[in-house]
Amino acid sequence: MPACLHREYVIETATLGLAWGWAWWQGQRASCSPSCSSSAEALDRLLPPVGTGRSPRKRTTSQCKSEPPLLRTSKRTIYTAGRPPWYNEHGTQSKEAFAIGLGGGSASGKTTVARMIIEALDVPWVVLLSMDSFYKVLTQQQQEQAALHNYNFDHPDAFDFDLIVSTLQKLKQGKSVKVPVYDFTTHSRKKDWKTLYGANVIIFEGIMAFADKTLLELLDMKIFVDTDSDIRLVRRLRRDISERGRDIAGVIKQYNKFVKPAFDQYIQPTMRLADIVVPRGSGNTVAIDLIVQHVHSQLEEGLGFWRKSHVLSTLGGTPTKGHMFWAET
Repeated sequence: MPACLHREYVIETATLGLAWGWAWWQGQRASCSPSCSSSAEALDRLLPPVGTGRSPRKRTTSQCKSEPPLLRTSKRTIYTAGRPPWYNEHGTQSKEAFAIGLGGGSASGKTTVARMIIEALDVPWVVLLSMDSFYKVLTQQQQEQAALHNYNFDHPDAFDFDLIVSTLQKLKQGKSVKVPVYDFTTHSRKKDWKTLYGANVIIFEGIMAFADKTLLELLDMKIFVDTDSDIRLVRRLRRDISERGRDIAGVIKQYNKFVKPAFDQYIQPTMRLADIVVPRGSGNTVAIDLIVQHVHSQLEEGLGFWRKSHVLSTLGGTPTKGHMFWAET
């Protein structure tokens, strides 16, 4: 058998095997008592544990979030002389926000890795910006194609890159922005958009995070989340069926027709553009710790944070106008 045909045979066989496993489990579920595990719990047994020990996300809309502007975190107390840390004493921005780009295949664990970074950073002003929010508005014909699993959501043309770039530019400048909320069940944008405010760290995640040259130039750090294709497929099955109301045949059809070819053509090649590649995604806590250490060093250098041992000795322990520091607690 030619190598190319053998490769397609292996892919198709693996996919059908997963489909058979899912169909068998659905039959078992139908005959179970009410005490049986939920669909998400059952599929979770096929997946490696998430680094944080949390259950996977359950949502039907895109997600962008500003972390609450608390002045006290679990590890540090931040003094800002009554202003956000990205502004100086004159009320102007001292430095652009530090933007982290997270790329990788569909269901590779990008959002989970982003949340782990946010938690480990322990900095109160962080924005999580998801590329899922920027799917283009579909025409009536495209809506009909999407309902039949015949629309390619895994192509660069499916995203509004102009809106992504302008949104990220404003956030880096410390300005507030309006971000669309995408509904995966109806393949449409919701009427009400979400407001995000400036921060000193922006985490932007998405499958095509590194596919646009202008967007790449806005990212100060680029991270590629590299997860095994079988794990990504199982995660996508669990997510699309239990959270987005899709059927298994449709999910597998979309995977074979659009998702896998798009990964091979558009996503995997961008791995070479990344500053850091994180194998095993959220399970690689060592890589995440190293990322957090680097971001901390960039924040301290770029924003002029001072260590307690230095500042308290020179300023008498009292923050003064024009100064900003954090003290270890």
